[in-house]
Amino acid sequence: MNVNVQFREEGNRIYGVIEGEIDTYTAPMLREELEVITINKSSIIELDLSKVTYMDSTGLGVFVAFYKKVLKENAELKLVRLSSRLARLFEITGLSELMDIETDKKVEPANECI
Repeated sequence: MNVNVQFREEGNRIYGVIEGEIDTYTAPMLREELEVITINKSSIIELDLSKVTYMDSTGLGVFVAFYKKVLKENAELKLVRLSSRLARLFEITGLSELMDIETDKKVEPANECI
């Protein structure tokens, strides 16, 4: 399977949707797609991972490298709409403590005790 990346820009915001499997075979393709993004000091980059069906450690490496590039440029990166499976990958590696990550979970209202 391939990985598909689509971007759109609105002012200083860059929105991207990533679709498919990110593994040893497709990670270089994703890396190339991310490399073409022009990052400025005020850039805010939001990547939607809701259509990523699988990711291994190679994929995590691509996101770590891109995150470092974004930080170096004093810009912001947010990964959004991660499935619980993908979110877990970022959690167990400790990356969720460094990166701004938003899962696809619905927040349930808390039950109040009286």
